[in-house]
Amino acid sequence: MTTIEGARKISGLRPGLLDRERIIAQAGFNRWLVPPAALCIHLCIGMAYGFSVFWLPLSRAVGINAPKVCADMSIFQELVTTSCDWRVASLGWMYTLFFVLLGVSAAIWGGWLERSGPRKAGFVSALCWCGGLVLGAIGIFTHQLWLLWLGSGVLGGIGLGLGYISPVSTLVRWFPDRRGMATGMAIMGFGGGAMIGAPLANMLLNYFKSPTDVGVWQTFLAMAAIYFVFMMIGAFSYRITPANWRPDGWTPPDKANAYITAHQVHLRDAHKTRQFWMIWAVLCLNVSAGIGVIGMASPMLQEIFAGKLIGLPDLSFNQLSVEQKTAIAAIAAGFTGLLSLFNIAGRFFWASLSDHIGRKNTYYVFFLLGIALYAAVPTFAAIGSKALFVLAFGIILSMYGGGFATVPAYLADIFGTQFVGAIHGRLLTAWATAGIIGPVVVNYIREAQIAAGVERAQVYDFTMYILAGMLVLGLICNALVRPLADKWFMKPEEVLALQAKGATVASGGSHGIGKGGFDARAAAFWAFVGIPLAWGVWITLQNAIKIF
Repeated sequence: MTTIEGARKISGLRPGLLDRERIIAQAGFNRWLVPPAALCIHLCIGMAYGFSVFWLPLSRAVGINAPKVCADMSIFQELVTTSCDWRVASLGWMYTLFFVLLGVSAAIWGGWLERSGPRKAGFVSALCWCGGLVLGAIGIFTHQLWLLWLGSGVLGGIGLGLGYISPVSTLVRWFPDRRGMATGMAIMGFGGGAMIGAPLANMLLNYFKSPTDVGVWQTFLAMAAIYFVFMMIGAFSYRITPANWRPDGWTPPDKANAYITAHQVHLRDAHKTRQFWMIWAVLCLNVSAGIGVIGMASPMLQEIFAGKLIGLPDLSFNQLSVEQKTAIAAIAAGFTGLLSLFNIAGRFFWASLSDHIGRKNTYYVFFLLGIALYAAVPTFAAIGSKALFVLAFGIILSMYGGGFATVPAYLADIFGTQFVGAIHGRLLTAWATAGIIGPVVVNYIREAQIAAGVERAQVYDFTMYILAGMLVLGLICNALVRPLADKWFMKPEEVLALQAKGATVASGGSHGIGKGGFDARAAAFWAFVGIPLAWGVWITLQNAIKIF
């Protein structure tokens, strides 16, 4: 018991509004209210994937109608200039800041989250993510790139990390019977955030733009306000399970599964195991391959199929006019949106499937099927089959998203649920690493191929084989994951002592909560998050139809 907790018990004071002790579920609570609470946060921070919608307007924030380019401007001059427009390449560093800071902050504050609870983490995430948008808006208004990076990139990136991991351990504990499905429901929101955020941003940009302003800083402020409301609703809707809670009528499977432990590994020991680093490599390699494709999806479709996209199959990319390139760029945007839809669906589908076939087997599918698809993509491109090409990348992106959604349950199976949120936070450094490796591999190989005189339609062939090779390494790492030795598990009395710090230790059972279901309140909450998501899916499908 901490000094603060002891003082509260002696004085009879109630826990603070954000404290972990305040959000322990009572009898009658419906566990199906927790996933939409997580979605409220993930759908907001998932806009990180859609930030490219701001690049072109920001690249002409000074020139308004056309970029005001300053030749030979160094990156240091660009950070503080007020008279020259920013380069798209410099704005693109926001992605690196987002995902590096996401992984780093999740690793640093994962342990704090486990002690403080998901409500406080979600609250701080909202302050950082939305505060980062406000600070970024000030940077845009004053035309200071360093302030945009610091606000949306650094502060926002910290918000991403805290928001991303805030529901993980909570959902795993609420759904011990469906770990994969539970984390899949929440984490699919991160993949879906851009589907809602990007069209919303476009609407706001068109509303705020004027003859003297591109409307981006106003859009940042409006989205910060909208997201803050949604994230507060999510944070304050979180509830955690009573100690040793189980769904009504559910008992752990009688059939022993060596890959699902009934014990707990302490946070201080998890990273000392070989299993942690094998799963780290599994996630890193799976994500490196997928994120490399995401970053180049639009130019890839345009350069490979070129005139075929607009009914002119004999024209290569270099033979297209400016107007024709504009037309195929719009079609490629639909392809990018369709990949986002596969990314979202894969997070729920593959994570749910892992409840039935096991986490390790699910990753075997990711790697074996991924190797085959990456290796086949050059053939699909050579025969000019848009349908096979799009389907292949759709499945690849579904497994990219599925990898994110399945890994929390994989960790819970191997290390137990006591510290799974914090362990997951540390594992997300693999994402930060992949965010550098994947784009570097794809972009630099592409440039080397173009410099060597390779036709645009074939510049990605070698890259696909390299990415397939990454998945071979991932397959080997997954095969090396083994159950932990007994020496890594905490003693029962240690687990009880930890549980006693956060709540009164109770015996196992449902505590009057049961399994829950879709009552009126749960249905309303799901509709609250589902309607915006359905709107995003509808917009995406409308744009994707143009591909065919």
